[in-house]
Amino acid sequence: MYKKSEQLLEQALKSIPLASQTFSKSLTQYPKGVSPFFIKKGKGSKVWDVDGNKYIDFINSLAAVTLGYCDKDVDGAVQEQMKSGVTFSLPHILEMEVAEKLIDIIPCAEKVRFAKNGTDATSASIRIARAYTGKEYIAVCGYHGWQDWYIGSTTRDLGVPKAVKELTHKFEYNSLESLEKIFQEQELACVIMEPMNTEYPQDNFLEKVKELTHKNNALLIFDETITGFRYSLGGAQTLFNVIPDLATFGKGMANGYPLSAVVGSDKVMQKVEDIFFSGTFGGETLSLAAANTVIDKYKNQNVATYLDELGQYLLVKLNKLIENKDLQSIFYTSGHPAWSFLHIKEQRKYNSFEIKTFFLQEMFKRRILTLGSHNISFSHTKEDINQLMKVYAEVLPMAKQHIDNQTLLENIQGEILKPLFKVR
Repeated sequence: MYKKSEQLLEQALKSIPLASQTFSKSLTQYPKGVSPFFIKKGKGSKVWDVDGNKYIDFINSLAAVTLGYCDKDVDGAVQEQMKSGVTFSLPHILEMEVAEKLIDIIPCAEKVRFAKNGTDATSASIRIARAYTGKEYIAVCGYHGWQDWYIGSTTRDLGVPKAVKELTHKFEYNSLESLEKIFQEQELACVIMEPMNTEYPQDNFLEKVKELTHKNNALLIFDETITGFRYSLGGAQTLFNVIPDLATFGKGMANGYPLSAVVGSDKVMQKVEDIFFSGTFGGETLSLAAANTVIDKYKNQNVATYLDELGQYLLVKLNKLIENKDLQSIFYTSGHPAWSFLHIKEQRKYNSFEIKTFFLQEMFKRRILTLGSHNISFSHTKEDINQLMKVYAEVLPMAKQHIDNQTLLENIQGEILKPLFKVR
């Protein structure tokens, strides 16, 4: 089933570390021996691997694709722009046009600066906050990219100077006390957080974080790299009506084309003129043309509402399956309907990585591409969800049976995933 994929993997490992440019697209997340490793093409909600296997894709390029692969409107706009050029010696008018559209739809946005990856935007926001407040320490909650200032606070901190690590402190989502403790010990420049990932905010958590942050003369930054253009057009700040000082957007903003943005109040964003945040490809026009069309499509076709409703349809069915098949001791769900998660609990005899390896093995066999989350796109249909549920109805009880019978490891046909780096 994966013969060509595995041949290409061995070849790629000779020239590319992990055979991938992205950690979460590598063999660290896909069990060797039971997984595809290279995709050849995508269309709508489907992808085809290099061996010709067709999948319904619920990863969607790590949530970067919100409309679907090869969206004709987006690709059409890109192809039209390509006729005029990609990157120029002066700014292109698209930079201003897309910035104005973001200001129109994002509550905190009065000024905009573009970049290419989510990490670019979050790192720039930290530099802006430090310049604005004159302070250095920061508090983080969620995943914010690969740069030293964040990744030094995780277990994947090799190569990060100790002095940099000491400037970053982690707090727990929905635990105001954990953030208060940091404020008691440090003079923070800012608090950067995903406004939501696996959990909904409880007891006005976001409002209280904002109040506490401003009380201590720090800036609040929402990392909306995923929640923006997924939870709502204006991001989670629109959904929860809590407006940060700065916010970062990426991924779905251009439906897979490389583009990110830092947005914020005029007063704070003016610091961009004083710091150094500059890149040759920040104004690259193909991604801006894509974003221009994505924004229009979201507005005209109520994309965010569709993602929410289809995701709710999925979660209702999945939670009912878990209850009816008595799977609660192993599986549970969380998250927003447009970006929800199927979690695996540790078992007495088997850890979650062993169970996940078996789970992925069986899901891939049945042509569902997943890593455990449901990154819904506008191209997904109820038929896609029904097929997913049909596969879940086979795979989840099968996992339970092997766990109960203590036969799970004997039924894993590839290499077992190893605990490496948990981002949420």
